[in-house]
Amino acid sequence: MKSLVMIPAYNEEQNIEKTVQDIQKNAPDFDYIIINDCSQDHTLELCAQKGLHVLNLPVNLGIGGAVQTGYRYAAQNGYDVAVQFDGDGQHDAAYLADMRKKLVDEELDMVIGSRFLLHEGFQSSGARRMGIRYFTGLIRFSTGKKITDPTSGMRMANRSVIETFAENYPKDYPEPESVVCLLRRGRRVGEAPVKMRERENGKSSISFTKSIYYMCKVTFAILIENMRRY
Repeated sequence: MKSLVMIPAYNEEQNIEKTVQDIQKNAPDFDYIIINDCSQDHTLELCAQKGLHVLNLPVNLGIGGAVQTGYRYAAQNGYDVAVQFDGDGQHDAAYLADMRKKLVDEELDMVIGSRFLLHEGFQSSGARRMGIRYFTGLIRFSTGKKITDPTSGMRMANRSVIETFAENYPKDYPEPESVVCLLRRGRRVGEAPVKMRERENGKSSISFTKSIYYMCKVTFAILIENMRRY
């Protein structure tokens, strides 16, 4: 199957080369594309210097716009499978083959890499785990489906979802909302156990203030999604 790793990147000059090397070593049959979201550091220059495959956005679109750009690239270039993969080094490419096998064997539309099935590796901070459990409960209430790691940025989609998200994808903190969107449309979403690493360099773009906004915005978006008719 023609498979693509989509790497949204904002100010990841310290991590992006290692991320690509991990994919090339542990998932060599996957292509990759970096979506540089108008980074303010030397991410773009490093990609050019090292000959990395990159799409450069002229303005900052945020995570949703960067990921949708990846889905559009995947749709336009005939990929059967596309996986979102963070550029900060937290994800492990060694799990991609197993995720793809689960996607195909179980005829799923999306597979989410969950750190909470094995309870090994980096489990995020206590405050963020509380937020994740909140979204797990909200999604279960909304759709009847338990997703243990709804904020995971490691998620693999089939061709049908690629085409859907190439046209319409949540723009701001999209992970929980996009899961609800698929489940409400009757798509099959599963999870696969993965271990994640703690970020080695740089810092997350989500501050305490943004975390409060994130909780409110995503909750409202999920409630609106539940009122749509399909």
